[in-house]
Amino acid sequence: MPRQKRPSLRTRLIGAALLATGAAACTDATSGTPLPVAITVDAAAGRHPISPLIYGVNFGTTATLQDLRAPLNRSGGNSASAYNWRIDARNAGKDWYFESLGVNPDDINDQFGERFVALTQAGGATPILTIPMLGRVAKLGPQRQTLASFSIAKYGPQPNHDVDGHADAGNGVAPGGKPIVGNDANDATTPDDPQNEQARVADLVRQFGGASGGNSGGTSGGGVRYYAMDNEPSLWQLIHRDVHPTGAHAREIADKVVAYARAVKAADPHAQVVAPEEWGWQGYFYSGFDQQYAVDHGLDHAPDRANETQGLPYVPWLLTQWKAAGHPVDVFSLHFYPQGGEYAESGVTNSQAVALMRNRSTRDLWDPNYKDPTWINSVVALIPLMRHWADTYYYPGTPIGITEYNWGGDTLMNGATAQADVLGIFGREGLDLATRWGTLDASMPVYKAFKLYRNYDGQGAAFGATSITANAPDPDTVSAFAALRESDHAMTLVVVNKQLDRTADASIALAHFAASGVAETWRLANNTLFRMPDARYQDGTLRANLPAQSVTLFVLRGAAGDAPHE
Repeated sequence: MPRQKRPSLRTRLIGAALLATGAAACTDATSGTPLPVAITVDAAAGRHPISPLIYGVNFGTTATLQDLRAPLNRSGGNSASAYNWRIDARNAGKDWYFESLGVNPDDINDQFGERFVALTQAGGATPILTIPMLGRVAKLGPQRQTLASFSIAKYGPQPNHDVDGHADAGNGVAPGGKPIVGNDANDATTPDDPQNEQARVADLVRQFGGASGGNSGGTSGGGVRYYAMDNEPSLWQLIHRDVHPTGAHAREIADKVVAYARAVKAADPHAQVVAPEEWGWQGYFYSGFDQQYAVDHGLDHAPDRANETQGLPYVPWLLTQWKAAGHPVDVFSLHFYPQGGEYAESGVTNSQAVALMRNRSTRDLWDPNYKDPTWINSVVALIPLMRHWADTYYYPGTPIGITEYNWGGDTLMNGATAQADVLGIFGREGLDLATRWGTLDASMPVYKAFKLYRNYDGQGAAFGATSITANAPDPDTVSAFAALRESDHAMTLVVVNKQLDRTADASIALAHFAASGVAETWRLANNTLFRMPDARYQDGTLRANLPAQSVTLFVLRGAAGDAPHE
């Protein structure tokens, strides 16, 4: 996991630890009998375009971008809030001892500035760069030395410090456990403002051209198209408390997004502004100030909710303010991580309970009848919620994006089945843009789940771009997604057997498509992506046996004289 972000902080926001609940004590059936599954696919129903931008990543290398044909590459995370473009330095705040240090151009996780733009474009993708709004950015010593916001020499002993790097950098906690307050922000940071960030964008335009040279399909060309407005600003008081110890008020974020968006567009009028980049459920409804207040007082009388947003939840209120200011934001973006232990720091056991929760919790993205059983304790249905908020409080049809998400299990097939499920949901539900958080490499099952959708044969063959209806009776065990491919009029069908230890016998009924033909078959199982022998289907039915924890892609083409119905 890149050290820019430690998402476990998301579970410690309102006093008592917000611990994720365990999954229900149910298990997959373990009998030797395969689960019978009846799937229906209708090529004439539910048709809508799938945005190619949903297959994006964060911090992808050129090789990864090329192999996965990833359309977007985001440079974000906690370090981005304090990145100083003039000296190529960053500060990850609490994630790494509040140190300001020079960026290492050889570190895969330290991708910023023009270097990031160049490697992204070389990979055929479009970059998303993060514009700091924190008000302060990293500074270095005279010889580019690392600086510490909580120097042990200056502020005294601290219970933890950087034993692997800058030993003087403490964790900002005094003996006894209380945070150090009143530190000098000038120790390791320097002031920043919209004018400085405007100069940064102007410099990128000089090097790479303007955003008008790119296109909405996400292919390379032209300059930087997307600029994200900082990173999870309602957590500044936790992550960057060395420079912003008080949680940001709703008004501060509303006004800063307008100011920095105008600065970006003054340098590049065609640039697309992405905001508010908030962290998760609590951050959708309450400002950073209210979240900080809630640690001691709860949320019943949250000050910003009462005095600044007039009772509206935080993010919808932000949208109303931006609408009143014109049209400063072009993409409405949020972050989301499941809270049941699916995505956890290293060392947390990936138990069967977590695996089963991972199978179910993708419902948080879409299902209006699924109540999240963790501390969230509410229906999330994130994509419909975002669409409703954009259409109600901003401009109808505004693109919506999830620029950070991760369902965990990177090295597990259970993680791969969840990732395949998520990508299918994004396309079916009409999400416009997404970038998965976390480093990907070709050895990971989740990497191969991406490849199944984007480049399954290594020659650029991909899941279709027109979504059609595919129904499975219980998406917690077996899910299905279908799309038509314009290039060859094939139907592409992904079927995910999420079950941990039981095969599935699938009977797939095809409507408004060729009644018989050949199904080219690709499968991800046991962390191997391979082509299987072609399958034949007839009488409008395709039958297949699906191994436990597998993802299967069928590419259906009608037999000669039995052309698909369009």
